[in-house]
Amino acid sequence: MNTTARDVVERVLRAGRDLDVDRFVGLMAPDGYIEWPFRPPGVPARVRGRDDIRRHLTEVGDGFIRIAEHRNVVVHETTDPEAVIVEYEARGTVVPTGAAFEQTVVAVFRVRDGQILSYRDYINPLPLLDALASVSGGVRA
Repeated sequence: MNTTARDVVERVLRAGRDLDVDRFVGLMAPDGYIEWPFRPPGVPARVRGRDDIRRHLTEVGDGFIRIAEHRNVVVHETTDPEAVIVEYEARGTVVPTGAAFEQTVVAVFRVRDGQILSYRDYINPLPLLDALASVSGGVRA
């Protein structure tokens, strides 16, 4: 069976939603990276390599936001067989407060030989800033 870039991307999105760090990291190339071009303060610009990705996902996945579902998922396969673009809405809960969380995402993946070389996550940082403010009792600037 030939695994396509789309198959790999769908697996990594499912692993991320399910907080399955081992499966997620296993789909990354050894020197692959996740990048957040638009991010709130405190979020790194890039995390590279399986060990650092595992560490980051474990810290982030440790109870701040739980994603219950991805909605309105649109996968764009491109003329480049390694490039996949995904649009979706992530819906879940801010764990410390129980508040609803919704995030709009556009992600650009580069996949080769069944592994993700790069995952550029173009999140809307405003919902994350609101969630952080709700936990700290502050007001988003």
